[in-house]
Amino acid sequence: MKIDNEMVDKLAVLAKLEFNNEAKDGIKDDLNRMLDFVDKLNELDTTGVEPLIYMSDETNVMRTDEAKIDITHDEALKNAPDKDSDYIRVHKVIDNG
Repeated sequence: MKIDNEMVDKLAVLAKLEFNNEAKDGIKDDLNRMLDFVDKLNELDTTGVEPLIYMSDETNVMRTDEAKIDITHDEALKNAPDKDSDYIRVHKVIDNG
């Protein structure tokens, strides 16, 4: 597969980009070099090589979930710049207008 000006134009529309003719030629050359590089993989003999599904043999290594309280309610309110009896008060950030 070779990249031509029509393909570059189509990719530019999809990517919402605009190119002049000089830049288009450079992009076309770069894309063709990338495709040639990837096409070299077809030259490799992969007979007997199983597809790689996972990068490691470990699957779903998770720790047990333990509920614990690291900070108390009073400690959380201690350094709050503005608070009432139970909550940290913040400035309004959403305008319903």
